[in-house]
Amino acid sequence: MTSQKQFHGVFTALITPFTETGVDVAQLESFIDWQISEGVHGIVPCGTTGESPTLSHAEHKSIILTAVKCAGGRIPVMAGTGSNSTAEAIEFTKHAEKAGADAALVVAPYYNKPTQEGLFQHYKAIANATGLPIFIYNIPGRSVINLADVTLARLAEACPNIVGVKDATGDLARVATLKHLVGDRLVLLSGEDMTMVGFNAMGGSGVISVISNLAPHISAKVQKLTLSGEWDKAREAHAPLVPLIASMFTETNPIPVKYAVSLLRKCSASVRLPLVAPSATVQEQVRVEMTALGLI
Repeated sequence: MTSQKQFHGVFTALITPFTETGVDVAQLESFIDWQISEGVHGIVPCGTTGESPTLSHAEHKSIILTAVKCAGGRIPVMAGTGSNSTAEAIEFTKHAEKAGADAALVVAPYYNKPTQEGLFQHYKAIANATGLPIFIYNIPGRSVINLADVTLARLAEACPNIVGVKDATGDLARVATLKHLVGDRLVLLSGEDMTMVGFNAMGGSGVISVISNLAPHISAKVQKLTLSGEWDKAREAHAPLVPLIASMFTETNPIPVKYAVSLLRKCSASVRLPLVAPSATVQEQVRVEMTALGLI
């Protein structure tokens, strides 16, 4: 099984570049190469930021294959494979394993609103169907349900290949309460760029990041500083990112970040319905903050 040690630092939650008719594979490959050259520690294709809800199954699988091939073992690929259908999540996870991904990121089932027992059985079924290391993605703001600490601890005990959690609750206390139950058994990654320093100070190991689509070098620097215990320097490096991070969530992710990446001339600003282009106000705010950081 893949070592937990490689799951640390900044993992970019990749945008998905689109053409008028599908995924822009050439731009995706170029974007991944750029991310690696800028020093990110890993990539996450087919997550929320990658517009996974509107990808066809064929597109989803193609993106995972492209990411694994392009990364070429230089950094780990954590493939987004979650679904509100357990069978579909198993299918995607098995495909990611066959494709050569290093781990799977499995979002909590959305819309169905399963009980804690349902969540346990969902993740257990997925874990039992694959040998891939699995990260549970807990994001109540999108999935409505919240995985309780005791459920996460129960899964860690029952499923050896469930190795970590992406926590997008924004609640730093959860790092402490979960570590109290599982110790170092689970790798804890923040799902919130604003908390990337504080999360690690509480015992986390990194962040699955939106902002690193735009500022991978700065994001990687912040993580390196936290992981070496240089907290004052980490806060200092993170501070200039704060206004830009805020601008990324003025409208639904990934609307602003996709527009921002287009300003870097690395993809089109196109998002798929029901998402739409950012308002003129948000476009201006994003331009201002990117200019202030010297990104454009």
